[in-house]
Formats: sequence, structure tokens, C-alpha cells
Amino acid sequence: MPFIENAGIAKISERPVILYIITQGVLGGAQNHIFHLVTGLQDKIEAHVAIGKQGSLGEKLIKKGVNVYHLPSLIRAVSPPKDIQCLCELINLIKKIKPDLITTHSSKAGISGRLAARLTGVPATFTAHGWAFTEGVDRPKKNLYVWAEQIAARWAKKIICVSEYDRQLALRLRVGHPTQLITIHNGLPLITAKHFAYPGINEPVRLIMVARFSPPKDHKLFLEALSRLKGNTWEALLIGDGPLLSQSKEHAQKLGLTEKIKFLGSRSDVAGLLAQAHVFVLTSNWEGFPITILEAMRAGLPVVASQVGGVKEAVADKQTGFLVPRGKAGVLKERLQILIDNPDLRAQMGQRGQERFRKNFTLTPMLEKTWRVYQEILTLHKVEKNKNLGHKL
Repeated sequence: MPFIENAGIAKISERPVILYIITQGVLGGAQNHIFHLVTGLQDKIEAHVAIGKQGSLGEKLIKKGVNVYHLPSLIRAVSPPKDIQCLCELINLIKKIKPDLITTHSSKAGISGRLAARLTGVPATFTAHGWAFTEGVDRPKKNLYVWAEQIAARWAKKIICVSEYDRQLALRLRVGHPTQLITIHNGLPLITAKHFAYPGINEPVRLIMVARFSPPKDHKLFLEALSRLKGNTWEALLIGDGPLLSQSKEHAQKLGLTEKIKFLGSRSDVAGLLAQAHVFVLTSNWEGFPITILEAMRAGLPVVASQVGGVKEAVADKQTGFLVPRGKAGVLKERLQILIDNPDLRAQMGQRGQERFRKNFTLTPMLEKTWRVYQEILTLHKVEKNKNLGHKL
């Protein structure tokens, strides 16, 4: 049986009971997405959250009074014994809390959670925080993920994509029916002026990257570009942890960058660190729709990012920052040099980015659109149940 925090098994109100399932609770975009959904809709729903690997998400939700369930068998790697155990635990959990709707997040939880929902007769959604078969993923893995997602799509009422890029990719590869797929961009709450950045202030120019050290990100590219910069008027902060952290530190040392770079690890004060920066950077091999870019835009920072996934839906090239082709260290270096050398341009791009954030990517629209999806599914499911009951009578 899963370990349960804040256990409140029985329904406590007439609000719909919604079970969120995610593979890992460590700091990341999908985890922030769930936190904002659960807390933002708390007056409308009774939320329960099942997490595989424990981390800050569960801790934050428990403080908000949300029921959190730890499922150690829910792991990222494919493991038939663990996967069967996870499926059984999910089915047992569903039978106990009796959710009206199950929403799944991340690839592994998306497949296991949707199958459990199908087997228990509960409607489900899947949110794709960047497809596992997106451009940049190795072809053998890509083909396997496409096949798996084509099957799992049949077990979801709706598939929410956090970028239009991901919706179009799913359509192109026939993952889900067009009526299932919907785009709802990530959104963030507004911040106060104390967390605004002032990128036009002169040297040293502080470059900042907030990203987990894992295969989707390309810290090596960022380090290569930094090693080519001219002058000594900059420094860089790298925030995050992950399996490739040690490798990145070694590479920085080989490039002679140890005096210019600080590896700060995982931090809970990202908003404060962004406010002290001048340029935000995100180099990636593949992406969905990065929340870290929205955080940087919200703070008023110009953004230099790899043009992958849905990044171009957030960053307006040459307006709010620069988009760089994947893997092009020379182009990245040039764009960074331009911003390091031009404080007025940094300030202008940062201001335009902040305006773009306020117009398109605040939290309220994301909550409203997601809630409408939930309501549509719940209403249709109720109609179907009543119809089936009528046939039996």
C-alpha cells in the first residue's frame, strides 16, 4: 500500500474529487504546473496527488493541506515487476479515494495512470509537458514512445499540450484524435516589484540558467559558448541539480571557467536570483514549453534560448530575446556577446518580455481553460453514466 500524507480518503464535499499523478516530485516544470493547478483550483476541487519519487512538490502540497500519496513503485525506468506493482497500487488508490477525474503528468505516470483509470472506469486526461518523442530524441526511443503514446491516447478523454508545437507534433504522428488534443500554455502568478530584474544595469553582467542537469538540457553548449566570450565583464550562475551535474563541473574546469561560473545546485529562491541577473539563458536539446523561461520574462529579463519545442511561442526572436538553433555554440556566443555589450538592448528586451508575459502567460487563463476541460469531461461522463443506468433499468 502507498504511504499517505494528510489522508482524507472519503469525499469531503460536493466538489469533484480529482487525482493528479506524476512520476517525480523533484523540482521541475511539470511539478510547478501541478502545484499551481492544485492550489489555484482549491476552491473548486478536492485534490489528491500521487507521486513516485518524493521531492519538493509533495512537501509544498502537504503544507497547503493537499492529500499526497507516495508510490515508490512509480519509477521512470521500464521495469515489468515494478510497473505491475504500480498499476495495482494505483487501482487500489483509485478505489479508495473514488476520484471523479484522473489527470496524469509526465510520460511514465501518463501511461500507468491512464491504464489504471481505464481499468477502473474513471475518465482521465494526460498533460504532455513536452512529448518523449519530440525532435532531438534518439530515433529508436522516439519510435517506441510514439507507439506507446498512440495506445495510451485511447485511455484519455483529453490530451492537454502545453504548447501548440506539441499539439501539432501529436497530430502529425497520429497520437490521439484531433478532438482529444488541446493547447493550454503554461501560466504563472504575478510577482511584486521586489522580484523585478534591472537588466540595463552595467557590469558585471550576470548570466543565469535555471535547468536540471539531465539529457533534455544542453549545459555543455552553454559552457562552450561562455569559453568563447570576449572580455571579463560577465559572470554566470547555473541553478539546478541532476545526473549530469558532476560532468558539467568537470567540463567547466577543462574550459578554464571555474572563476567565472557558480554552480548553485537546487534552490528555492529562484525568483530572488532572477531579480539579480541581467540575461536568462536556456540551452536545450528538446523542450515542451519551459516554465523557467516564463519566470525570466515575468522578472523582466531578456531570454536567449535554443529554438526547440514550444520555446518560440514564448520568446519573440530579436524582440524579447534571441532564439538560437540547437547545438550552435558559435551563434549562442554571438547573441550573448551582443547582450553583454549593450545594456540598453537588455533593458528594452526585458521590458518587452515582461509585457508579453503579462499579456499571454499569467496563471488565471491557464486555470480557467483547464477548469473548463475538467467540467466538460465530468459533464459528459455523468451523461454517459445516466444513459447506461437507463439502459439497465
